[in-house]
Amino acid sequence: MHCPHHSKVKLFSPADSVMLLIDHQQGTLNFCRNIPHKMIIQNTRALARFAAALHMPVVLTTSQEERAQGPLIPDLKELLPEAYDARVKRTGVANAWNDPAYRKAVETAARGRKNIIMAGLTNDVCIAYPAVSMCEAGYHVMVVQDAGGSPSTMADENARRFWERAGARTITVNALACEMGKDWSTPEGGKMIGIVMEEIIGHLDEMAIK
Repeated sequence: MHCPHHSKVKLFSPADSVMLLIDHQQGTLNFCRNIPHKMIIQNTRALARFAAALHMPVVLTTSQEERAQGPLIPDLKELLPEAYDARVKRTGVANAWNDPAYRKAVETAARGRKNIIMAGLTNDVCIAYPAVSMCEAGYHVMVVQDAGGSPSTMADENARRFWERAGARTITVNALACEMGKDWSTPEGGKMIGIVMEEIIGHLDEMAIK
């Protein structure tokens, strides 16, 4: 199955979108080898700040915090304290959408919205499968690929092809800022470009692949 109207790109807006940040845990960060960890953290910080600045619903989730995956990165507790406290602690269901508590949390936060912005660790497991499942459930799904990563470039690219075949769209954090802000001269656009400058542009040297 495919996302609705998958042959026509649907542009998202803050008013019709929900942000899902999946398994951005200190341990799962260590499973990523195709992208610098600093880049994942800075891009995830940017997404969290986008959601807060634009008043978009956001749902956080973790898997087996007490094991190798560990707790969420501290940045999310700092930037999204309420969502952090309300995070769905999964007991081991790899495809988050198959966890009833998580599905209920997303549906409650969405309040009927069908546009899903999704990012997490790792892309090849924790993002690929819920992205496809949510497409099958009738959502429009957009995966922010550079706010996550995989154990290898091959794994990340296989995951991207997998979710795109289902109809999900791939985007980067900077492009998402443009899509959400639309016009840098507006209050919303000004917030987006400010966050990009602070969280991404200001850290490009640190995030470079050596």
